[in-house]
Amino acid sequence: MNKRKIYFFTALALTLGSLLLLVTGSSILTTALDSTNSVPLGTFITWIGLFSLPMTLFLGAREMRKPSRRIYKILSVILKTITVLAILWVPISYLLAGNISFTFTEKEEFQGGQEAMRLFWRFTYGIVIGTIGTLLAYWISLIVKKK
Repeated sequence: MNKRKIYFFTALALTLGSLLLLVTGSSILTTALDSTNSVPLGTFITWIGLFSLPMTLFLGAREMRKPSRRIYKILSVILKTITVLAILWVPISYLLAGNISFTFTEKEEFQGGQEAMRLFWRFTYGIVIGTIGTLLAYWISLIVKKK
């Protein structure tokens, strides 16, 4: 098995593993990584899952790595942009929440407030929806190409 396939299956396993933990609401997500209980393990599990999701598509679809048609070049750029946003998820989310556990309050100021929370959720869901949308567009292009 070549390196790319190993990386693909690793990214797929990380995606599915983090998805399973998040969907089941596992208690491991709230395990503290520091003595003040301010850094939950769930933050990093989610980050790994958000990064490995677009990487699974990138490593699994040859046209995302080496696009041969214009549509694949566009989808590849979109996927690479989503991957960069996934890498930046923790720093951007920290700036929005003001804490690494990404908790928000009812306060009036932006950081840690309700408007920042809405942006946080749009940003987080955008990474997932963007990756799934890219995958669907890729599949549709394959169907259209065969006809």
